[in-house]
Amino acid sequence: MRPQSGAAPNSDSLTERGRKIIRLTRARVVPVIVSLGAGLLLGLAGPIIGKWHNPVCVAASTALSSGWPWACYAFLVGYFRRSKIESTLLAPLGLAIDVVAYYLFKNMNPTIPAGMESGASGGGQILVWGIAAFVFGAPVGLVGNVARTPGVGGLPFRLLVPLIAFFEATQRLNTEADSQGPVFAMTWNVTRAAACVVAVALMGHTVWSRRVRRIRAAGRTEVAAPPRRR
Repeated sequence: MRPQSGAAPNSDSLTERGRKIIRLTRARVVPVIVSLGAGLLLGLAGPIIGKWHNPVCVAASTALSSGWPWACYAFLVGYFRRSKIESTLLAPLGLAIDVVAYYLFKNMNPTIPAGMESGASGGGQILVWGIAAFVFGAPVGLVGNVARTPGVGGLPFRLLVPLIAFFEATQRLNTEADSQGPVFAMTWNVTRAAACVVAVALMGHTVWSRRVRRIRAAGRTEVAAPPRRR
């Protein structure tokens, strides 16, 4: 008998290779599905909650139908993706799904979330905000990815969403509060206060983390240093 030129792969190696492929596929596909599914849920949350007219639901619908939660979504998509390319692609795609779900649901239901009334057609709104999703979603997703940088270097990027929320709340209070009623004003006053609290917490956490790293580095230096002779 002639010796075989190459050994046939056994079942164990094939099984292990299959498991690796499954794990790799799962690591790639599942985060994409979760990101896009979260965009869909965010787009539906505001209009659905707006169907109930008690003050809590009106406030929640007003907040979820505004701009800063959508910016927060794009930011978080970028923050939880390691690849900058994936961050800049998934964030605008999720926002586009968000926009389509939001306006399709509004068109199928007569209830319009508080503070979001508009005379434009649903198709026109989808086109305008769909374009905006790709124009602004990609850089916000990239900022979210860069915000992973620890310490002071990533702090300005981590402050993006609180700054957007504070700015939007201030603008809406200045231009719409008088015509929208007390629930609207309360919602945006709470949003502005929460944005300030989050910003201060992020800055405090950065300072504390930097101090902890210095203390640990000093401790390692002392342990590594040779003992002095007396």
